[in-house]
Amino acid sequence: MSQTGTQVRAVVGSAGATTQVEEADAAAQTPITTAPTHSAADFVDTAASTADGSVTSVATPARSGQDGQAIQSPPSIPTQEGPAGIRFDFNDGCRVMLPQGDGDWRVLLRDSATANPLFETQISAGVVASSKKYYVPFEIEVWSQGKEVFRHRLDLTNRDVLVHLPVGTLGDTLGWFPYVAKFERQHRCRLTCVMAEPLIPLFRDAYPSITLATPDAVDANNFYATYNIGLFFTDDANVRQPCDFRLVGLHRTAAYILGVDPQEERPEIVLPDSSRPIPEKYVCIATQSTTQCKFWNNPSGWREIVQFLQQAGYRVICIDQKATHGSGVVWNHIPYGSEDFTGERPLAERARWLKHASFFVGLSSGLSWLAWTMRTPVVMISGFTHPTNEFDTPYRVINYHTCNSCWNDVRVQFDHHDFLWCPRHANTPRQFECTRLITAEQVMNTIRRIPTFAEQPQATA
Repeated sequence: MSQTGTQVRAVVGSAGATTQVEEADAAAQTPITTAPTHSAADFVDTAASTADGSVTSVATPARSGQDGQAIQSPPSIPTQEGPAGIRFDFNDGCRVMLPQGDGDWRVLLRDSATANPLFETQISAGVVASSKKYYVPFEIEVWSQGKEVFRHRLDLTNRDVLVHLPVGTLGDTLGWFPYVAKFERQHRCRLTCVMAEPLIPLFRDAYPSITLATPDAVDANNFYATYNIGLFFTDDANVRQPCDFRLVGLHRTAAYILGVDPQEERPEIVLPDSSRPIPEKYVCIATQSTTQCKFWNNPSGWREIVQFLQQAGYRVICIDQKATHGSGVVWNHIPYGSEDFTGERPLAERARWLKHASFFVGLSSGLSWLAWTMRTPVVMISGFTHPTNEFDTPYRVINYHTCNSCWNDVRVQFDHHDFLWCPRHANTPRQFECTRLITAEQVMNTIRRIPTFAEQPQATA
C-alpha cells in the first residue's frame, strides 16, 4: 500500500471492522449534522442493507455543515454505475462503493492534474472516499485478482453538476457567481446552481445555460458531481477549501474551491426595468449591516457625509432594507437628512437605483457588492475587513492607525451570534475603533477623488 499524506480514508466493510486512515468525525446519516465531513463509515451500513444486489439511494437535503453553514448532503449511495457492481460519484469529493467480491479490491485514487497518487488500499467491500471535497480532477482505478476492473477520470463535459451556494447572502452570492459561470464555461457541463430564491431573478436572464434553483427544488440523486461554496472558518485541514478564504478574499475563495481562474470579474444582471428612477443627480447610501463591527461607528460620520453631499447638489437616497437595525440596547438609524427608500423592495429595484447613481457610499455589505455589480463607483467604509477581502475599488476607506482587519485574522473566530463582536477590544474603550476613528473628513477626501464628483455649493440668499 502506498499513501501520499492522509488524504483519503478507506473503510473495510466485510467483517464489520473499519480502518480509518484519516482521523475524522463519524457523522450520522441524518438530514442535519454539524460534522465537517461525512465519514466513510456512514456508507458501510448502506452497503450492507443492499447486500441482495439491489441499490437504492435516499435524496438528502441541504444540511448544516462546517461552521453551521448549509451544504448539500450527498445521496446515501453514489449515483454512477460502474462494472461489477461498483458505484461511484463526485458528490462529496470522490466516492467509490465496492460490493463483496471473490477477493479483495485494490483501489487507487489519483489527482490527474498533478499525477500524484493520493491513496491506494485493499478492501474486501465498502467505500473509499476522499477527504477533499472541493474540485480535484480525480482519477479512479479499481483492480481485482491482479486485473484492472474499472478506471474513470473525472470529466464534467455534458454531465449534470450541482454548485451549492449558501442561501440568504447577497454579497457572497454576487461575489461567487462569476466563478460559477466560469466553471460552467470551462467544463461545458449541465450546471445547476442553488441559491436564495430572491436572488434568482437577478441572474436568470443573464445566464440562460445555468439552471438556478432553491435548495428544496433539487434532487441530489441526479448529479454526477457537487461542489459546496462557503466560508469555512475552522477548516484547518483544508477539507472544503484548498486555501483559507481569509487569505485569498471572500469572493475569490469560490475560484479556488472550483479550480478556476481567480481573476476578479463582475456578474451580469438583466433588469426588468433599467430606466432612470429620478431626473436629479443622486447618490445612494447604505448604512445598515448584520453585525455592529460592519457599521461605520463614528458618531457623527453619516450626518456629516449626508450634509456634505447635499451641499454638493446631490439627493441622498438611503436604500437599506431596514431604516432601523440593531440588537439589545444598540440600535442604528437611517442618517438624518437622507431620503428614506428603505423597506422590503425587490433587489432588482435597488439595482436600478444603483445603476443610475453618481456613486454609492456604504459598508462591507451586500449592497456594496450590488453597486459594484452595476458598475457604479463604490466608496466602501470598512475597518474590520482588509481591502483584499472585497472587490477592488479605488475608493476603499480604512484607517491603518487603528486596530483593523480582524475578520481576516486566522487567529480569531467570527461569532455570527454576537452582534457586538469585537474580538480584540470587546468591552473596552477601544471597541469598534476600526471604524469609529474613520473620520468624515477621510470619507469626504475619498469622495472628492471620484472623477464625476463636483462640489457645487448651494447659493445662499
